[in-house]
Amino acid sequence: MAPRLRKTRFVCVSDTHNASPADGAFKLPKGDVLIHAGDLTKQGTYNELKKTLDWIDQANCEVKLVIAEFYADHGMYFHNQYPQDTEACIELVRQYKSIVFLSHGAADIKLIKENGPQTYFKAFGSPFSPRHGRWAFGYPPERASSLWDQIPLETDVLITHTPPKYHCDESSHGGSGGCETLRQTLWRVRPSLLVCGHIHEGRGGERVSWDLGNQNVKYKEHMTGYWEDLNGRNKGQSSSLDLSTESPEPLQNTGPWEFSSDTVRDSEVAKLSGARSLLPWSSKDHPNAKSKTEPALHNGYPAVRGQGGELPSGRCDVEALEGRMGRKETCVVNAAIMATSWPYKTNGGRKFNKPIIVDIDLPYGNDADGTAVEA
Repeated sequence: MAPRLRKTRFVCVSDTHNASPADGAFKLPKGDVLIHAGDLTKQGTYNELKKTLDWIDQANCEVKLVIAEFYADHGMYFHNQYPQDTEACIELVRQYKSIVFLSHGAADIKLIKENGPQTYFKAFGSPFSPRHGRWAFGYPPERASSLWDQIPLETDVLITHTPPKYHCDESSHGGSGGCETLRQTLWRVRPSLLVCGHIHEGRGGERVSWDLGNQNVKYKEHMTGYWEDLNGRNKGQSSSLDLSTESPEPLQNTGPWEFSSDTVRDSEVAKLSGARSLLPWSSKDHPNAKSKTEPALHNGYPAVRGQGGELPSGRCDVEALEGRMGRKETCVVNAAIMATSWPYKTNGGRKFNKPIIVDIDLPYGNDADGTAVEA
């Protein structure tokens, strides 16, 4: 029997750089899961880390997922600071029982509060971004494939500091600063939600529809819907994006299962077909959706990886498609809280965005093994 599904609320932030609800930079709404997609501090000191973890721990969410790493490269040249004691930082993080710390790794999460959704999902989080100067956790292009291949295909919620190429990654210079290899990996994994940050000007949300049937173009996207944050600048109102079945256009992502007569959602709202969109999306073909066509043969072997088609065709990416055709869409959210870029003094000072709320449907019940986190 297919799992029962229930709406789960994610509160998404990134790039807070020492800003917090306590100092009035932003208000943190209530949710089920808080996600912080990296750049927690300004200079990476132990005291800054503790201050940030304190407000994350106090957030009104059952589970907090945080990506970070402790940086030792470049010595005192990095942010003009002497390296911190990485073991002390790790020990500090372990003291916060409600925080799940992800350093390029996965965790099976199960929400257990009686008044919560009691849903479960697999999360993967990574602090890495394409190398840029002395910025932390940078990887060279030749390492990208081996890095992102470590994301499990069954991942439901992906948290990366870098955006994928062409999605929520446009900088103030007009360039696209995301990672193309991560975008290709998204085609294969197709999680319900990707939360990122890093590029402050890219803050926003996109709904990526994957083309899984094209037999000639690899890693192909069908179209992208662009979220317009109608409440972003209105005080007292949240920046919220509802992709559950309580919305007119629920996200078309059913995890590893297919919709069937056995699939039960808690919402009494029927799945809408052809309904007028009431969501703030503007949909169009993404200008970069079509990857360049690659040869059908590579070193004499049929092209497979990243290629759509009809199963059990040997030419399509069987591993990414078989039993997973229900994963049709991914919501990409750049949740950068810092609205301006470093150096702040020359870029208009420190200005802040609101957290972004995302509602999606996830399975619930007693048939899941996962991490039950103390609130």
